[in-house]
Amino acid sequence: MEERATGIVLRTYPLTETSLIVHWLTREAGHLATVAKGARRPNSAFRGKLDLFYKTQLCFSRSRRSDLHPLREVSVEDTHAPLRRDYALLTQAVYAATLLERLIERETPVPELFDLLESLLKALPQSPPSPRTMAGWELKVLATLGLGPDWNSGRVRTGTRALLEHCLEGTWDKIARLSFTAEQLHEAGLFLRRQIESAGIRPPSQRQSAWQIPDL
Repeated sequence: MEERATGIVLRTYPLTETSLIVHWLTREAGHLATVAKGARRPNSAFRGKLDLFYKTQLCFSRSRRSDLHPLREVSVEDTHAPLRRDYALLTQAVYAATLLERLIERETPVPELFDLLESLLKALPQSPPSPRTMAGWELKVLATLGLGPDWNSGRVRTGTRALLEHCLEGTWDKIARLSFTAEQLHEAGLFLRRQIESAGIRPPSQRQSAWQIPDL
């Protein structure tokens, strides 16, 4: 049976010489993996439609034997092209997607996370790359999934906590205008790393580059 969904491409990798595996975050089905048969052929109907962070309308068939579902059709709505003009922004977007994949269960719809990721992808090019945005992302994802933050689980000073609370509750443009000291950013990064580890996952390797702070 064919299903339709609105999805954002989280990552892709080759399955065969001609086919591609595509991981999505969809509004309707959550984290979804599909196989795009023939997508790597020059004349494929999928060509130019399955790049990183593309937002699309997709049609797929549910597989009864695995969690890899045949992709039937794709229509691109937004390529989020500005992300590709700045490597630092792209690094932050890749980190955000990788963290999300590690935290969520496969094929469990959480529409709020889809909306949150879409809002982040649109907001990132609106201001210079900043660890403040990554703090906001980590806090909002953890809170949406009911995984934190636990303010009592680690030592975080009053001033840093107040700024993190603004990151949790604020819009992306307000987060971009927050004023952290270097010491507060480092303290916030270590606190949030512990929160992620408390959720039972290892922080993705891109985290240090995304935060732009060593030793996180």
